[in-house]
Formats: sequence, structure tokens, C-alpha cells
Amino acid sequence: MILTSAALAVFIVAYALIATERVHRVAAALGGVAGMVVIGLVDAETAFFEEHTGVDWNVIFLLFGMMIIVGVLKQTGLFEFLALWAAQRSGGQPYRLLVLLVLITAAVSPILDNVTCVLLVAPVTLSVCRRLGLPPAPYLVSLILASNIGGMSTLIGDPPNIIIGSRAGLSFVDFLVHSLPLTIILLVLFVVMARWLFRADLDHEVDLHGLDDLRPADAITNLRMLRRCLLVLFLVMVAFGLHTVLHLDPSVVAMMGAGAMVLVSRTEPEEFLEEVEWDTLAFFMALFVLVGALVQVGVIGAVGEWAAEAMGDRELLGATALLFGSGVIGAFVDNIPYTTATVPIVEDMVATTTTSGADSPLWWAFVFGADLGGNATAVAAGANVVVLGIAAKAGEPISFWGFTRYGVVVTLATLIVAWAYVYLRYFALA
Repeated sequence: MILTSAALAVFIVAYALIATERVHRVAAALGGVAGMVVIGLVDAETAFFEEHTGVDWNVIFLLFGMMIIVGVLKQTGLFEFLALWAAQRSGGQPYRLLVLLVLITAAVSPILDNVTCVLLVAPVTLSVCRRLGLPPAPYLVSLILASNIGGMSTLIGDPPNIIIGSRAGLSFVDFLVHSLPLTIILLVLFVVMARWLFRADLDHEVDLHGLDDLRPADAITNLRMLRRCLLVLFLVMVAFGLHTVLHLDPSVVAMMGAGAMVLVSRTEPEEFLEEVEWDTLAFFMALFVLVGALVQVGVIGAVGEWAAEAMGDRELLGATALLFGSGVIGAFVDNIPYTTATVPIVEDMVATTTTSGADSPLWWAFVFGADLGGNATAVAAGANVVVLGIAAKAGEPISFWGFTRYGVVVTLATLIVAWAYVYLRYFALA
């Protein structure tokens, strides 16, 4: 009991420091890990080698590989082209520009995963906003929210999907069948909500002269290199879709793709490695260990066991608890380590029902809750952390609460719609 209380205290202090931004998020998370070491919960074995209490290296290397792919693709100018095209097509209307950027982000995030997507789009969005004299915050916040919603639609679009898909045996096609319809509905909802959420910022006048010299085609710096990189990216996407057939983990596919991308582009290491968000990877690793300590003392397991007992044979109740519970808890402990810790519990819950795999509403409620909960706070998902880091480096910082006040509203609305979708698809019309 004393150890459990100590672990909770360390975790709460670490998260409070992250949330209040009194110290850098990486320093706060690593300080929390140090606290867990001091109380005797964490050592090298539990931090680096244990499946349920340590760093999930598959996720870390998946992100690392995709960041390298981003570092190479960024040099071709592809995403500058897309952002400049959106700016030109907006005709100087701030809301139309926001919608176009949201749609581009939502279309790319299921392919490159949401973290990779925002790594590409956010810097260009900053540049476009400065060029047009627009406040970048609403556009960057919208990119985060759209990437997390769009990433929900595929197996590789959001890291929790990879974790859940691996444990539940969900394929790339399963996500397209079950998640894509809801994703489209939620994107339409978000586009409508964005007009209200950012109404004050979208009334700014735009300097139309900033559009006069925009030539999207000029953004492509090396067409031959772009063609080669797109071919590699296509093969990576095919390998992701067939990873269960090829018996390759997504992290291995990402690393192989990164190697192939570097080879065909002949890019120097310093050119693509500088695009890797090392502080983001360190933050994720520290969070994995922090949550792993709570798993070790049984805190998260106790919550899951309570949920399983409360569900009994009432599958709708279980799906509702997973959807909203994942949305709330995942918002406060980061949805990736939360998903890692909770997957075994959901597996036990599914085992008590008559459905399994892609037929189980419990798995999909878990997917939707974990992914959508990633929009709730500034540290709830990787895309959030990455974009806020990019904004801070560019001199346009977005505070924890500056993001969260929008994220909570969008998360609540999307979770309610997701619950209606789960109820209608898996219970009312089943």
C-alpha cells in the first residue's frame, strides 16, 4: 500500500509539472522516472526489457523510422506544395484555408501516421500563416485535432491502433471497414465546430498581396527525387497493409522504409537526422516507464478488473466504459502508454463475451476512445506534443491550456458521436 501510494504521488507530481509547464516536459517525465527508481519500482530490466512495464520499442522505432522518412520527404517540397496550394485555393478566406489544411492533414495522417503528418504540415502551415498575416494558433490546433481524428481510420494512422491491432488481431482492412466511416463523420463534425471554436481568430483580414507570388509548383525542389521517394512510400504503405502476411512488425517496415528512402535519395545523415524529434522520443520513453510503474503496483490493472466485473454480461456497458473511460484516462496519461497498459485488460473482457477480433464492439470502443481521447489535452498524444514543440521553436508558443480548452470540447463531442456509432452499428442494428 505504501509503495502504491508513493508511485501515485510520483506520477501525479510529474504530470502536474508537465501540465503546468513549470519545467520542460522531458525533464518532468525523466524526473518522474528518477522518482520511480528511488522508490524501487524501476530498474534496467523493467524499464528496457519488460513487455508491460517498460518502453515499447516497436512504437519508438516506428516513430523513429517514420521521422527519417519525413526528413527525406521534406527536402522534396511535396508538403510545401500542398500547403501553398491550399493557401492559394483559399482565396484569402481564413476559414476556407483552415478547412483545406484540415482536409489535407486528415487525408495524409492515415497514410503516414498522425505524428509524421504533423511533422510535415505544421512548419509549412506556420510559414503560410506568417505570409498571410494570420494567427497560427488556430491552424496548428486544428492540424492536431484533424490528425488524431484522421489517424483513427487505419491500422498505422495512430500508434494506439498499432498496439491494439497487434493484440486483437485486427488487420489493415478491418480498420477501413470499422473505423473509416466514423472518421468521415467526425471530420465533418469538426469542420463545422471549427467555425465556432475559432470564430474570433477567423475574422482577421488577410493580406491578399501575400497570395500574388504563391506558385505551389515552385515548392518542388527535386522532381526526380520526389518520384523515387513516393515509390518507396507506396511500397512502405503496401508493406504496412500486408505486415501480418509478411510477418513483419510495423516498426521493422518503418525502419526498412527509412533505409530505402535514404538510399534512393542519397541524403546525407545530418540532413535527415536533424528532422528527428529526439525530445519527443525521449518523452515517450519516459512516459512508458512512468505508466509501467503504475502497472507494476497494480493501479491500472485494478481499474481494468473493476471495469470487467462491472460489465458482467452487459457488453454495451463495457463498450461505453471503454469508450469514455479511455477517452478520459488516455487524455491524462498519454494514450500510447495507456493503451499499452490496458490492452491485456480489454483482452480479458473480450474473452468473457461471445464475440472476438474485429467482431467485438469492445475492441472498437477501445480504439475510438484511445484515439479520440488523444485530442483532449496537450500531452495526450504524440501529434500534440510534436506540434506544440514546433510552435515553441518557431516563436509561436501554444500553452498547455491554450490547446486543452479546445481539445476538451472537441473530444467530448466526438466521443458522444462515437458512442452513438458503436451503439447503432454493433447493438441496435446487429
